[in-house]
Amino acid sequence: MTVAIAGQVWLGDRPLLRQLDLRLTPGWTCLLGASGAGKSTLLRLLAGLPVAARLEGTRQAPDRIGWMAQSDLLQPRLSVLANLRLMARLRGEPLPRPRAEALLAAVGLAGRGADRPDRLSGGERQRLALARVLADDASFVALDEPFSALDAPTRAAMQDLAAHCLAGKTVVMVTHDPTEALRLGDRVLLLQDALLHEIPPLLGPRPVPLSDPGLAQAAAALLARMRGA
Repeated sequence: MTVAIAGQVWLGDRPLLRQLDLRLTPGWTCLLGASGAGKSTLLRLLAGLPVAARLEGTRQAPDRIGWMAQSDLLQPRLSVLANLRLMARLRGEPLPRPRAEALLAAVGLAGRGADRPDRLSGGERQRLALARVLADDASFVALDEPFSALDAPTRAAMQDLAAHCLAGKTVVMVTHDPTEALRLGDRVLLLQDALLHEIPPLLGPRPVPLSDPGLAQAAAALLARMRGA
């Protein structure tokens, strides 16, 4: 399954993305760039979601897309289990309870199905959001800074869990964190000056261990490039 977008993206009369020719295949693509560079706009265009900008070009993507954002979008009056099953119910495709409970167990929330979201920690809420993506069983998953609001240990744990649970899918993630991009990305793209620039990925399996000395060095170099140093 290939996800592709090509052409130019305009915000009013300003080019937001020029010479765009992006094709995504199974694996993780991480998208970096300064605030306002157009990362989330590109992600939403890939996902077929409404944006203020306009695409002059073409887009290819499956109809069913998994979406996970920084905000978990949980319904506070529904239980954990009901939140997980909500989108399937709205689509008229009920999620069987045994599968829902298996998904909760897969993300470390076994036995929490009756709890309300206010009983969950920030990391647990994002685990539930990840389970909701898995419930969609979409081949293409778009992640918009899903871990940026978490503390460092929880963020690392969620990165590891997402890499495991989304293995084999086509994943594109927007992030401001060079370390996160290099840990997870089979492909790393920097959006700068309205162009996408390929960043050489690190060698080895994903996620790259935080103890890898090459990770810190590569992240520092990438941060310097992002800052224009």
